[in-house]
Amino acid sequence: MNVRPAAARVTWLVGAAAFVIFACALALLIGPTSIDRTSILLEALDAVLPVEIDSGLNDRQASIVRTLRLPRVALGLLVGAALSTAGATFQGVFRNPLADPYLLGVAAGGGFGATIAFVYNLGDGRGFLDMVQIFAFIGALTAVGLTWTMGVLGDRTRSASSLILAGVAVASFFTAMQTYLQQANTDDIRQVYSWFLGGLNTSGWVEVTQLLPFVIVGVVVLVLASRSLDVLAVGDDEATMLGLSVGRTRIVLVVVASLLTASAVAVSGLISFVGLIIPHTVRLLFGSSYRIVVPLSVAVGAGFLVLCDLIARTALSPAELPIGVVTAFFGAPFFVVILRTAAAR
Repeated sequence: MNVRPAAARVTWLVGAAAFVIFACALALLIGPTSIDRTSILLEALDAVLPVEIDSGLNDRQASIVRTLRLPRVALGLLVGAALSTAGATFQGVFRNPLADPYLLGVAAGGGFGATIAFVYNLGDGRGFLDMVQIFAFIGALTAVGLTWTMGVLGDRTRSASSLILAGVAVASFFTAMQTYLQQANTDDIRQVYSWFLGGLNTSGWVEVTQLLPFVIVGVVVLVLASRSLDVLAVGDDEATMLGLSVGRTRIVLVVVASLLTASAVAVSGLISFVGLIIPHTVRLLFGSSYRIVVPLSVAVGAGFLVLCDLIARTALSPAELPIGVVTAFFGAPFFVVILRTAAAR
């Protein structure tokens, strides 16, 4: 693995932070309502800094910035950081660059839970602790729990391959049940599919507040565990000889990454490819050490999803594309590149 000098890592992190700031500024400035750009930035700074800044905006314009644009940007940052960090972790745990946050059935379980809520008119997926979000979260964690149980029963060593195979089986099972519910309740198919394609539609700051604790705790834990991912990369036997408790470490990393993914899925639906392409891009550009891959994935993933959401809401304005369509547009060709690179090795 490549371990870069500390000065280079600091430079890359500063560059990633600049990318996030650029993405946020661009997303705040562009919208259907024409507002002075300097005033938008001043209003955003007034909202996030503990000092009072006079932007010169009227109440209506200030409300657009504070309750529409700013919460959406914040939610994009959180979801992007959550999915890309979880993706980097799964790629490290399973030593596979094709691993993504949905590997253990999170997407299928979350989709099944959300489908139940939509079919029985329990919620619409928006607002604080909406029933769609709760059912999606429970379904995602249930799928991961079943995957882990099946992996352990099938292989007491809890090897990566047994968990992956169990994840495939569990995902297929939940997908089948989800399809049955959809076909039995065709009136709700459009609403369900809209949720599946992902979106960052917010009800002000409530979704941000709901997701923020999960992302802060999950990202901090996974960044601190990046050294363990570097040790796991050498193989289970070698990691054990180096003093790492492989089974315990894998449990902690999978649980935290799954919670992070499930919380993101609950508020944004299924957004594909972010957890796949961001960590792999970082690895290709900056080396394979997870001490740099994980923290850079946090920042780059956050900025990337904010820019994708900007494209989603402006490409067909006043209509809005599902953000999953935009990420898939970039992710599908990149996935082919990854396959070709893996085959070449």
